[in-house]
Amino acid sequence: MYIDDLPIWGIVGEQDESSDSYYIWTHKRFDLGYNSEQIVDVNLTSEARQKLELGAKVKFTYEVNWKKSTVRFEDRFDKYLDPNFFQHRIHWFSIFNSFMMVIFLVGLVTMILMRTLRKDYARYSKDEEMDDMERDLGDEYGWKQVHGDVFRAPSHPLAFSALIGSGCQMLTVTFLVIVLAIVGELYTERGSMVSIAIFIYAATSPVNGYFGGSLYARMGGKVWIRQMMVSALLLPTLVCGTAFFINFIAIYYHASRAIAFTIMLAVVCICTFVILPLTLVGTVLGRNLAGQPNQPCRVNAVPRPIPEKKWFMEPLVIIPLGGILPFGSIFIEMYFIFTSFWAYKIYYVYGFMLLVLLILSVVVVCVTIVCAYFLLNAEDYRWHWTSFLAAASTAGYVYLYAVYYFFFKTK
Repeated sequence: MYIDDLPIWGIVGEQDESSDSYYIWTHKRFDLGYNSEQIVDVNLTSEARQKLELGAKVKFTYEVNWKKSTVRFEDRFDKYLDPNFFQHRIHWFSIFNSFMMVIFLVGLVTMILMRTLRKDYARYSKDEEMDDMERDLGDEYGWKQVHGDVFRAPSHPLAFSALIGSGCQMLTVTFLVIVLAIVGELYTERGSMVSIAIFIYAATSPVNGYFGGSLYARMGGKVWIRQMMVSALLLPTLVCGTAFFINFIAIYYHASRAIAFTIMLAVVCICTFVILPLTLVGTVLGRNLAGQPNQPCRVNAVPRPIPEKKWFMEPLVIIPLGGILPFGSIFIEMYFIFTSFWAYKIYYVYGFMLLVLLILSVVVVCVTIVCAYFLLNAEDYRWHWTSFLAAASTAGYVYLYAVYYFFFKTK
């Protein structure tokens, strides 16, 4: 339960395993501490155990004891925060481990790009100096062979640009919310984090429109209004649709934590009257300021046939492999976050979260560069979706870990 936004946990009943009988605690004692006119401390004690029997009438009682407290209103959440759990050596070790992974990956990517590309450049410049008779045409392979197709627009450019725009917006929202959580005490009030996240998401809608709209224009897209609508409503529809579906079930069962229908209506109004117009502004700016095609070489009229390649160079193999390293850099942090989701602990170490977000971003960038390089080296120019999905497959691993956590870690 919650009293003035402070959570309370209390026992409802228990089973006596020796006699296989069930008991319920019928008396609740609330000890409330107050400072000035504000509640700063709550405690719940369950008393008066009564056996549950068929047809028995159970009388419930409660009492409230008020006592003066010296706890300041700003510090009333301190007793719920668990430094031993969140600032444990394992947490620090996982951050250090992820940081070492970042250094290793950045070094690996730099080495691949510098050494391998230097060799490629040397080979290609040597080929250009030879005349046609000396050049061995059978030796030509690698990424230069797809230079006429590498800037070809991907399949489904509307969906691709909408996902890229939504991704840029989500990265901005996540970064701002974590920074605000570090600067201000967002956990002192229940629901404040969600409210601020919704507000920032609505306010950063132009970011979505700008990056999605400019990319769509550069890829030669024509139905830009449809792209803007998809970009603006893609994430809110998925998230709100899922939340509303669960909430309607909660309303049907008269659950106390169900959200009122008026609040759901307010969220729909935010999407319609705030997010849509701001995304339109961003799209118009993006199309006009950064929407001109700027490819360094022209695209061939006829797409080049993609040669057969080894099985591990196929996009279907690269995509799931691409998410393993980014997930490895965050999965310890995911354990702490899931622990707070299931109401065992209150998460408050947002400094750790910011570090992990930065580490994740760098790892994702490095992995994507490597995946794209391997694909282009295999003379497959379909790098757009592969590079996006290789990084996005991290989300699949997070989802699988959430399922594992639910079945094996929660009671």
